[in-house]
Amino acid sequence: MTAGVREQPRDAGRPRPVAHLGPAGWLTALVLLAGVGYRLWLLAHATPPTNSDEATMGLAALHIARGEDFPVWFYGQQYMGTLEAYLAAPVFALAGGPSLVGLRLPTLALYAVFLLLAWRLTLRLTGDRWFGLLVVALLALGSDRIVKNQLIAGGGYPEMNAAGVALAVLAVDLATGRPGRRPARWATWGFLAGLMLWVDPLVLPYVVATGAVLVGFRRRELWGAAGALLGAAAVLGAAPLLLHSLLNGRNPLHAVLAASGANATAGWADRLHGGLLLGPSLGMGFCDPGRCAAWQLWWALALPLLLALAAVSAWRALRSPTPTDSAGAAESAGASGSTGAAESAGASGSAGAAESGVSARVAAAVRLALVLAAVATVGAYTVSSSAGLTPVESSRYLSCLLISLPALLWPVWTVARDGLRQMAAGRREVSSTVARPVAVARPVAVARPVAVVLLVATVGTAAHATWRAAQTAPATRAAEARHTELVGTLRQLGVRHVRAGYWTCNRLIFASGERAVCAVVDDSLRPGFDRYPAYRREVDEAAAPAWVAPAGSPLADVLDERQRAGDLDLVTIDGWRIYLPR
Repeated sequence: MTAGVREQPRDAGRPRPVAHLGPAGWLTALVLLAGVGYRLWLLAHATPPTNSDEATMGLAALHIARGEDFPVWFYGQQYMGTLEAYLAAPVFALAGGPSLVGLRLPTLALYAVFLLLAWRLTLRLTGDRWFGLLVVALLALGSDRIVKNQLIAGGGYPEMNAAGVALAVLAVDLATGRPGRRPARWATWGFLAGLMLWVDPLVLPYVVATGAVLVGFRRRELWGAAGALLGAAAVLGAAPLLLHSLLNGRNPLHAVLAASGANATAGWADRLHGGLLLGPSLGMGFCDPGRCAAWQLWWALALPLLLALAAVSAWRALRSPTPTDSAGAAESAGASGSTGAAESAGASGSAGAAESGVSARVAAAVRLALVLAAVATVGAYTVSSSAGLTPVESSRYLSCLLISLPALLWPVWTVARDGLRQMAAGRREVSSTVARPVAVARPVAVARPVAVVLLVATVGTAAHATWRAAQTAPATRAAEARHTELVGTLRQLGVRHVRAGYWTCNRLIFASGERAVCAVVDDSLRPGFDRYPAYRREVDEAAAPAWVAPAGSPLADVLDERQRAGDLDLVTIDGWRIYLPR
């Protein structure tokens, strides 16, 4: 065994037969397929709606597929790696051209990987298949904000959760001392950590937290070949970032801070409201599209309590010297309030982790790491100006909180599960109530129904948000059909060069496969922000570019005045206005 490998369970090196799935396993498989199927249905309805930022990633994928360009960063900025473009480029090459479905197929695959790994992580940490079913069911649901994060290829979000869960699974296996393919596991952990540093730094709290678990349990092993392999793989994963920074002398951290609103100002009241109230409910999938009703904000109030309870539970299990001591703690768990729930969860987690072949202390440490990473994520978002300036749209910065879901809900699940088991067995705890003081027994009796209500409310609120998101699919599909008609009309009119708003230009270019080229203008017809300057140069050199604007937009109002003055001819289609120079 490699030096420094310790705390290995007795049966860790023994191959175990594949366990029978059982009811929980089969239901989990069905729920997993339902989650992927739901998102596949959304893709067929062009939902969630695309935009010019996603089209920018699609254009980068098109350039890669054609061998014309190999961008390191999202066009027009010096941060956020283009991994999604490199994943979509082979799809475009095989399909013979770009499409929205082709761009999103890799993100759908990343979601499926995330769901599988989240289930595996839950079983590693708890050994409870029914709890694994609950976690998969919650992650299979998808509110408007959730499916936008998971399916839109706008940079970073679809791959962060899959990578974050993979880092946690690898940390469990490596810290436990799981034999077999250890060099590959060390290299994979390092590569993913470096890759995420290039793709999007939002997942860094999870990189640091799971890395701390490895240092805490495998520091001697890391001093040797494992550490060198991890470091080399991390450099390889972050190679695009490192090479670009060295060649251009630019620090991507500065660009990230500027994009997060570090140069803007927002009041602390707005930051706290957006970061602690709106953000968690929106970012974790409990709100309607584009808004959060007052009753849906209950999750933001419950989250701090869940974080505290999960942290106490994991810390107590981590401090337990042996699984035997943890089992003993289970018998006396539930003495009072949340502390009893934490002890019960810690003991159950220790026993479940041991059954899954994972060291109980490692499982507790990873659960604690996931909780601390969630706290760091919420804290970093709350102090940023984005939480105060654009709280609804910026709630996407909290998408990584889904990685911590198994750790957050485990203490609540253990309390609810024990209560339901006793009810099913017909036991009323009369004898135990007599043996204990009434003041001790009463909090236990209250905690169990509260835990059940909390879990039911969590699933119910997420399901309602999913239903509301699904209701938007027909309207989104109709809007996409109107945009397809716009592209076809421009082709029929022989229009190649266009001026339009930011949210029109790159979407139009991508949808036309670069048959139409667009330069951005603002509502006053002045030049706007072009992420790919070559398009503007081509339009500026054109003799008489056309203009395109959504019907009823401020840009359309300005162009209507020019049309009435006789400078432009107007072609109208449903939802769009095309202005041709005379």
